[in-house]
Amino acid sequence: MFDSVRKHQRLLQFILLLFIFPSFVLFGVSGYTDFFDQETDLVKVNGKPITAQEVDNTAKRQAERVGANSQMAQSLPFRQAVLDELLQQRLLAYAVNQLQLRISDQALSKQLATIPEIKALYKPDGTFDSTRYRQLLANAGMSVEQFEGGPRFELMIQQLVTSAARSELPAPKLANVISALYESERQVQAIQFNAADFTSKVSPTEAELQEYYKANAKLFETPEVIDVEFVVLKADPKEDAKAFGEKADQFANLTYDQSDSLKPAADKLKLDIQSVKGISRGGKAGLPKDHPLGNPKVVQALFGDDALKNKRNIEAIQITPGVFVSARVTELHPAQVMPFNEVASEVRRQVVLRAAEKQASAAAAERFLSAEKDPKNAAGFGAPFWVSRNKPAYLLGSPLDAVMSVDPAKLPVVISITNPGSGTTLYRIDQVRQPPAADAKIRQAQAQQMQVLAAQAEFVGFMSYWRDRANVKVINPLKQASAGSAGG
Repeated sequence: MFDSVRKHQRLLQFILLLFIFPSFVLFGVSGYTDFFDQETDLVKVNGKPITAQEVDNTAKRQAERVGANSQMAQSLPFRQAVLDELLQQRLLAYAVNQLQLRISDQALSKQLATIPEIKALYKPDGTFDSTRYRQLLANAGMSVEQFEGGPRFELMIQQLVTSAARSELPAPKLANVISALYESERQVQAIQFNAADFTSKVSPTEAELQEYYKANAKLFETPEVIDVEFVVLKADPKEDAKAFGEKADQFANLTYDQSDSLKPAADKLKLDIQSVKGISRGGKAGLPKDHPLGNPKVVQALFGDDALKNKRNIEAIQITPGVFVSARVTELHPAQVMPFNEVASEVRRQVVLRAAEKQASAAAAERFLSAEKDPKNAAGFGAPFWVSRNKPAYLLGSPLDAVMSVDPAKLPVVISITNPGSGTTLYRIDQVRQPPAADAKIRQAQAQQMQVLAAQAEFVGFMSYWRDRANVKVINPLKQASAGSAGG
């Protein structure tokens, strides 16, 4: 029953996962930096470097795990996230060693027993079949020490992170005070000065329209688009899986090795070369949902530097099980400013709207000055309504923050809020009240949110402490990967 790794794919996946993530599981305790010591050092933790090669290799593995392409693995934001993760892992490993944490055999056994293949090794009398256990691991090419070292170290990290981020619920009195602030209600009246109400008063001249068009040419550009040709390899339901796998490898190799044309792959595998014109970075409207060029990964790859500038084939991408696609850019149509006569109506709309916004703002400013002189005068304001942090009505973001920040001792107060693109709103606040009864469920949820925030703050402080202890030094900034660097 346990004589073949093939029969234990879930365990093998678990073992492979230990090699891939977290990377410190196997190398965090010992000298991780024995590898790639000739590469450029990016960051040093306790004198041991994280190298550019290490980041690139980890980025490649992580990208493969989530089904991303090589362009994603080589992108600077993705690699920076990988570097940040490696740094955090290295710091946690350093902290574990410094604190000399230990995991009991009982705790480790309990963790391992969650794996079905390991759980199956327990006999009816509750004893563990260690002989079959060793055989199972040997079939997977691992010793007991290698296999158990990963989960044991992972449990240490979990123990460390849990203790670092542990934060008790805030004192009931403090939690109640904060909840009371969120429950506090204010009576508000509003008066809006909408730009749309002033558009009829704006009549721009032809010269003004031309001036705006020239000063804002970027607003009237057509996006860059590409013409593309592509080939698709699909599995035949009647075809043997192994045979298709070999064909897929051949497809990938041909499109990669002879990257200046799709013809060799098309001829060899008897595939049609198809084409689509006018694809932007956001894809192309109207394509069927399952169209190869409707796939975001394919489009992203086509707009990569190598495909866009050098017109090379993109690497074969599996867009759905049994369907692979490779494509190449045949023509790049750069962004171009549209002629004035084609966008005149849009130019006029924008000029009118901006001028109307200014008029609305001026009218609002005049009314605001009047309200400041006599805040008790509510003439022109709408019907009053009550708002709170818990029940904001239609007020969100900065308007709510501004209303709730008004000093209750100075009521009534009028404030002015600019709404970009639409106008200005004046809010008049004249009363504050506390609701007669608190909502117990809301208060409990808020207390839990406070606990989460406190835990996050604790962990940030904890990591900052260990950064100092480990003498973290940034040696070189992470640079844009060169072509093929993630493939090492």
